[in-house]
Amino acid sequence: MVHTTISELETATDYEQVRAAIATRFANPLDLPKEIFSDPLVYREELERIFYGPYWHPVAHRAELGELNSFKTTWLGEVPILVSRGQDDRIRAFVNTCTHRGTLLEQREVGVAQEFQCPYHRWLFNSTGDFCGAPGEREFRADFDRKDYALPELRVSEIAGLIFITRHPDTPLLETFLGECADPVRDCLIDDGDLTLLGYQKVVYKTNWKTYFDNDFYHAPLLHTGFRIMGWQGGKGEVRITEPVGHFSVGYQSTPYVDNGYLGDPSVVQFRGTDDRARVVALRPVTVMTKHVDTINVRFARPRGVDRTEVSYAFFGHASDSAEYRHHRVRQASNLLGPSGFITIEDAAVFNRQQMTADDGTLARFVKGVDGRPEDATQNDEIGNTVGWANYRRVMGFDH
Repeated sequence: MVHTTISELETATDYEQVRAAIATRFANPLDLPKEIFSDPLVYREELERIFYGPYWHPVAHRAELGELNSFKTTWLGEVPILVSRGQDDRIRAFVNTCTHRGTLLEQREVGVAQEFQCPYHRWLFNSTGDFCGAPGEREFRADFDRKDYALPELRVSEIAGLIFITRHPDTPLLETFLGECADPVRDCLIDDGDLTLLGYQKVVYKTNWKTYFDNDFYHAPLLHTGFRIMGWQGGKGEVRITEPVGHFSVGYQSTPYVDNGYLGDPSVVQFRGTDDRARVVALRPVTVMTKHVDTINVRFARPRGVDRTEVSYAFFGHASDSAEYRHHRVRQASNLLGPSGFITIEDAAVFNRQQMTADDGTLARFVKGVDGRPEDATQNDEIGNTVGWANYRRVMGFDH
């Protein structure tokens, strides 16, 4: 049924109008008004309240910053970020913007540099963010002070080598923010965080960032042919949910693949490690990490508008890996869990099909296993998603 409040949304000029119209359709926490996936005013408010609000956001792993003065560029929402491992071995994160006229400072995605030079007027900054000098500095304005022109620095915290940032002064300590999912994060990253980078894949999905993240466990054995043909049907698993923010994790036992003729080279999905426990962790607002068979994968995601989500798939091995095991991980990584992997290839099509209906005025509804308590969630129901959606309603003001 299409609701009359849709016309209100089409003529709304500020978020308060949108919020009031959507709130009337958000009464049941198990039903989502689909306008939240397509309305540009909602998207702009999400950037302010969530991406620039009191949340921690993973942006890199230490394995990506393998030596002193190495760096990585990324984004927090629509803010460009420069992550730097300084000469003092400290990890810092800056807004990747020249403090003179606002030009994007560093354009390379990764590299090693002791200094960063703006191409516009040749202003120079070091790896700790300090302004080092510029042509014509003697003629600068009378109140010019170098320390006022350092790169804007963000708060940084770390767990098992995974580096988080936040722009908000009131974001709680990282362990508090992660709650029940702190240990699952450590588990995904082999606890000691002593990982090595294997490589990246990047994809842009035609979907809202919330659709990408809201990838429940219920769908996996139903949508993904690879789960079925390789006999990887899910069981109860061990589910953890962090309240109130809504991170969720599932741990389960990997089932060895028995060659049934479907794969031309079964060694691609062979397990060669020592710990066959699999793990998926979904950290709100929009990060997913997995440890499955021999693949270790962090999916760093960011919104690129109301209907686009960019995901950078980073694949890791461990420092203790032999050359042969490392080669095996490389072969398995993207083939198994990359954007076109054996058990993930169907996601892009479903994300696109969900976004195609985001303006139809109906509801997205949660129904499977949602009548119980979140702490009793199982691997194949939808209740794990509902805690985060309840928090989203509060943060965005839809429960008023």
